[in-house]
Amino acid sequence: MRHPYSEFLARVEKPARYVGGEYQEVRKSAADVRARVCLAFPDVYEIGMSHLGTKILYAVLNKTDGIACERAFAPWLDCEAELRQRGLPVLTLESAAPLRDFDVIGFSLQYELTYTNVLNLLDLSGLPLRAADRGDDAPLVIAGGPTATHPEPLAPFIDAFFIGEAEEQLPPLVLEAAELRRAGVARRERLIRLAAKYPLYAPELYTTKVDEETGFVVVDAPTDARVPARPKRVWVADINRFPFPDDSPLPYAEAIFDRMAVEVARGCTEGCRFCQAGMIYRPVRERDPVAVIDALVGGVKKGGYDETALTSLSTADYSCVTPLVKAAMSKLRDEKVSLSVSSLRAYGLNEDLLGEMATVRAGGLTFAPEAGTQRMRDVITKNVTEEDIVESAHRVFGRGFQRMKLYFMIGLPTEEDVDVTGIVETAARVRDIGRQHLHGAKVVASVSTHVPKPHTPFQWAAMDTEAETERKQALLVAAAKRLRVDLKTHENQQSHIEGIFARGDRRCADLLERAFRLGCRFDGWDDVLRMDLWDRAIEEIGREAGLEIDRYLGTIPVTARLPWDHIDIALDPAFLVQEYRKALKDRLSPPCGKIYKRLLHPNNVADAEALAAKKLVCYDCGVACDLDQMKAERLYYLRRMNAWVAPVANATARLTDGPADDDLAEAPAQKERSNKGRAQRPQPSARIRQEAARRYRLRYTKLGRVAYLGHLDLIRHLPRIFRRAGVELFYSVGFHPKPELSFGPALGLGIQSLGELIDVSLTDDLEPDELLARLAPVTLPGIEFLGAVRLGDGDRALGRVVTSAEFAARLPEGADLAGALARFEGEAPLSARRESDKGLARMIDVRRSLFAVTAFDDDALRARLDWPTGSLVRFGVKVSHEGSARPSEIARVLFNEETAARTDLARLAIWASQAGLPGEPEDAAVDPLRVAVLRRRPAVVAPAPAGGEPTAAVAP
Repeated sequence: MRHPYSEFLARVEKPARYVGGEYQEVRKSAADVRARVCLAFPDVYEIGMSHLGTKILYAVLNKTDGIACERAFAPWLDCEAELRQRGLPVLTLESAAPLRDFDVIGFSLQYELTYTNVLNLLDLSGLPLRAADRGDDAPLVIAGGPTATHPEPLAPFIDAFFIGEAEEQLPPLVLEAAELRRAGVARRERLIRLAAKYPLYAPELYTTKVDEETGFVVVDAPTDARVPARPKRVWVADINRFPFPDDSPLPYAEAIFDRMAVEVARGCTEGCRFCQAGMIYRPVRERDPVAVIDALVGGVKKGGYDETALTSLSTADYSCVTPLVKAAMSKLRDEKVSLSVSSLRAYGLNEDLLGEMATVRAGGLTFAPEAGTQRMRDVITKNVTEEDIVESAHRVFGRGFQRMKLYFMIGLPTEEDVDVTGIVETAARVRDIGRQHLHGAKVVASVSTHVPKPHTPFQWAAMDTEAETERKQALLVAAAKRLRVDLKTHENQQSHIEGIFARGDRRCADLLERAFRLGCRFDGWDDVLRMDLWDRAIEEIGREAGLEIDRYLGTIPVTARLPWDHIDIALDPAFLVQEYRKALKDRLSPPCGKIYKRLLHPNNVADAEALAAKKLVCYDCGVACDLDQMKAERLYYLRRMNAWVAPVANATARLTDGPADDDLAEAPAQKERSNKGRAQRPQPSARIRQEAARRYRLRYTKLGRVAYLGHLDLIRHLPRIFRRAGVELFYSVGFHPKPELSFGPALGLGIQSLGELIDVSLTDDLEPDELLARLAPVTLPGIEFLGAVRLGDGDRALGRVVTSAEFAARLPEGADLAGALARFEGEAPLSARRESDKGLARMIDVRRSLFAVTAFDDDALRARLDWPTGSLVRFGVKVSHEGSARPSEIARVLFNEETAARTDLARLAIWASQAGLPGEPEDAAVDPLRVAVLRRRPAVVAPAPAGGEPTAAVAP
């Protein structure tokens, strides 16, 4: 079935964002379920498809009987313009259904600067922006995620906010919401019943008042006795009850993090005073390491990924991170799959772990010292010393890593200029250490602006003004120039918009709506942010409603009522005040759950048992942690990983040969540092042991939604199909091994094909029929492998035998077919304007590439390509290294711009010309799959079409 957006998809950037049909997506009939929910992510597809929370909820909901869960993402500006011009709604990926058809629409709130996208998705769904304007038949609009814990700027637009982690309670909530909707229960009564039973905050069920001390609009009391006065955050006590999904949909358009990533833990022990996530995701809970490895391996086999990652708020604090990485590496290495580890600290990285990581990731590592001086690190309770940073730098660069990226912040409470310049000085010291080991060592200092966040000890602190932030950034730039440090700073104005909505009250909703109405979208994107529109909205709302944005950015008294105080996230308010006051006195707090630094997470059973009797640190934040259970669980995990004793130190030379099956060597730091400038990179080519390459050529289709995959996306997906089929690809050698693949001429977006070609090198020795049989069940919808041949040593590469391609075009009603044929039969040049990616333009003569333009009719072809009625035209295009005309250019010169824009195109076949083959005329057009067969078995295959350029029907 043709997609509702098919008329314009080829004209928007990355149309694969909108079509769905991804491998492993879940489709359920609306008639077979009791509830339908749409997970709406208020950012582009590539970011939303990288979000682990969306993957988790998609799996949990779809694995619940009676629920169909689908996805929608914020359309980019070009797609939004097309939708509004045509009056079309945003559609889900799975069924292309409008969001208003669902029982529940769930927004994931990760970042305040996506709020205008939330409003845009509601508007493009055909729903009123304000919840009070929606009727009883409207879906329930809920929002969750970290910023749902300070919801007031969005309160007028959202029916209810889900507070906390949703795995356990969201499925029954969705089912009950759908049941109440079907029963015709009034919208307000539905909200009351749901809020009484689930961790929901429904803003319209509460009264508000103005706090005298600050002027903030704060939530006062519920209007119905069944509704809790303070909705309380829920969390999943045992995250192992919900295994991390290994079968999430594979993104069509390349995701920001396009790999099999697994959440190893939830929460963080560090307790950084600026970090909201570290506060609202307490207590720390870890996944069973065996289950983590199972998810990694399962994701690789089911998805065909060649990259994996372990991720959490602080992965280095995972109790058995070293044995986990080693065990995962042993499972993945033979599959030629890499492993990365996110969110590392600048201390506690032992040699064993670094050595294991270096064998597959010799590029760079990222750390977050956050502040440039020890005093500021104590202020934010970042338990990192200067010695830790220096030691980590020696270890990282000594292991052959070439780059380090260091994350810092400016604008922290009590910050002075010496702390600002200390950021650059710290980066310079780390760079100098790196160059003791590697001449080309690089260090990048990335500096963002601190935004005080609710539910943190810094929630009362003032945010630096734009002028002060600009002054500090100038200090950084000057210091970086003097010390020759690679520096990146965050956009100043974005941070202040974020700050307004981070600590805003309901008055900010009018500002948000005004900015949206003026055209603000994707405010977190530097190249899209419209500060002129934001400034206009601030000025207009300030004049009309008296909104004072400085109120939300200044210091707040600790005695004041806050716009988010009505949300109970289980933290004791006295704890936050205590931590704030300690910060103002430069006093450090130890990470929670630690015995003492470096011994929180022993990486072997022997050390863990020795520390079992010691008491873990707890500073009474209010979350009920069972520290004894935490110790017992971590000891259990180490035993499951067979991490009985500490690794034995040994030489580092084995790095160049790849690790053996036993523990990687751990050499003394002073020995590594003595090899100044001579640290060796591990050689990936040495790690890849493979049989000789066997070459195959395959033909496949590219039909339906997959036609909107760009060529680079297709190149990314095809190797995954082979991996899912259990077929071992042959890889190139070098620092970045790649599977050896060769493709036919690239197709334009939206052009279907019945005859694409690929050459692939395998280490497996398979009969062509067996290869096709393995690929069939794991291919993408729309890609069908039609034929395969084994290539011999004498067979030339695909790019050297292809000489022409055959296309069909379906013309819209009223197209001037006779005029087009006459133009082709004429002798005048057929000129088309071609623009390059850099905006340069030139004229090309399409006639030099075009041949054999004929009208024809073929109902079977129409059905295969899902083309409605309309005239059909077939034409050939010559393929050469000098360049060829594109099918879209041919359509423009044969018809006109308007007709060409509504013309459907498809490639029917790709042809080769092989002079001298047995039984073939000198200029015969030959099926490239038959070239190899004709060379070796000329009597088996019937003659190819003869005589000039090919005009034959669709190739088999």
